[in-house]
Amino acid sequence: MPKNIQKELAKCKHPQSRKTLALARKMKKINNREKKKMGHAVKANIVGKKLGWFAEQLENRSEALTSQEFEELINRYLSRFDEELEQIKLVQSINKQRNNQHASREASIKMTLEKEQENFNAGGLELPDLCNLLEFKKFQQWDGNAQSIQHLKMHFISRKQLQLNRKHVNDSSTNENMVTN
Repeated sequence: MPKNIQKELAKCKHPQSRKTLALARKMKKINNREKKKMGHAVKANIVGKKLGWFAEQLENRSEALTSQEFEELINRYLSRFDEELEQIKLVQSINKQRNNQHASREASIKMTLEKEQENFNAGGLELPDLCNLLEFKKFQQWDGNAQSIQHLKMHFISRKQLQLNRKHVNDSSTNENMVTN
């Protein structure tokens, strides 16, 4: 809460005066604005972590991905917690008295993976199109900062879309072979 509003609020004589109510409205407006900013920052941070994982996997690569490579990369992304889940199961199997020791972490991982898997199979994960050379180069130049994510063009990438792109590329390459022969 801003200090000048606190000072003015301390000066108010009656809790139901017009001045007190106006200050309360002003404080509520400022608080709502701050909550909204925090919500955007949290979302940018989550997307930044996801894009950071993809950037880490593509560090030494100079050309754009094919649809099949992109699908394999996303499948690796979806299985990134497999080792941690195995460790949790191992700990739970060893000590029967503490079989719910890491239950909250396990539940959050499973919920996240389930949601991401469902998104990838249905509407798509929000990612840059790494099959497009221009967008791939922009992604390679990204500095990893969550605030600069807005400069990347994001698309909803789904499994079906990648499979259709792969089929389209295969069909066009077979047609080119027929024309040259």
